[in-house]
Amino acid sequence: MENIVKAGIFGVCIGDALGVPVEFKSRETLKSFPVINMQEFGSWNQPKGTWSDDSSLTLCLAEELTKGYNLEKIGESFVKWVKYGHWTAHGRLFDIGGTTRHSIARLIKGESAKFSGNIFEEDNGNGSLMRILPLAFYLKDEENIEKLYQTVKEVSAITHGHFRSVFACFIYVIFVIELIKGRDRKEAYIYMQDTVLEYSVFQGFNPREVELFHRVLKNDISAYSEDEIRGSGYVLHSLEASLWCFLNSETYAEAVLKAVNLGEDTDTTGAVTGGIAGIYYGFENIPGEWVNELVRKDDIEVLCEKLQKKLIQ
Repeated sequence: MENIVKAGIFGVCIGDALGVPVEFKSRETLKSFPVINMQEFGSWNQPKGTWSDDSSLTLCLAEELTKGYNLEKIGESFVKWVKYGHWTAHGRLFDIGGTTRHSIARLIKGESAKFSGNIFEEDNGNGSLMRILPLAFYLKDEENIEKLYQTVKEVSAITHGHFRSVFACFIYVIFVIELIKGRDRKEAYIYMQDTVLEYSVFQGFNPREVELFHRVLKNDISAYSEDEIRGSGYVLHSLEASLWCFLNSETYAEAVLKAVNLGEDTDTTGAVTGGIAGIYYGFENIPGEWVNELVRKDDIEVLCEKLQKKLIQ
């Protein structure tokens, strides 16, 4: 368990930073010019090692969890990110999704974090999945699955309140918790499938919605070909892509490079994959060159140590 928080959070930030310079690029372009290391400038004209909203909101959540769980405080932290550049790489925000922007605008106007998120079917971008990882550290010992689900739902719904986004986060968190506990990844995957499907039946979740996740929950997502995996900003695509990249790789570097080179929403696919790969392979397996190139790495390290002390006994 040593450094497991650091492994997960650096995993997110480095996956994100690898993807930032090529965001929106097509898979065809990246087949010709694949990402193999940290790049500078590119899509957002940012220096090498710069991370985006994915990492910013992950770090905001992680920071609030060092003080305990308080939904309104997490919401306030997101507001500080938008208004003052809190937990940005260079002191200002350069990337924000539409659903996240609308939801945080409601928080700025004084809405409670319980009711700020968008709830319509078109609001199922990957903006809550990309930042949910620290919650797995907080919930790792929670034996009441209803409490676990409701907590994931609350944190997702600060911005993304539709069932599909919440359910994707729930699947991801259940899987991550099993990796934190040291399970083999195939065992963790099967455990997640059984647990989530059983809970969805017990709760009577809309079967049409649950069926959308059949490639992850009823089949083995790793068995699909790369052509069947999308790297888009849709939450279901992000979940499938991150699990596919992780389950089909043997190192942290292989997993995140596979993720980024899928194209489209490269920073988020990199971040979501990087979190699980970091936890599974350990911090020492993340290439040292990438760690050294990461912007604000010392600040991130201090935060990780605080969260590790608070949550991982």
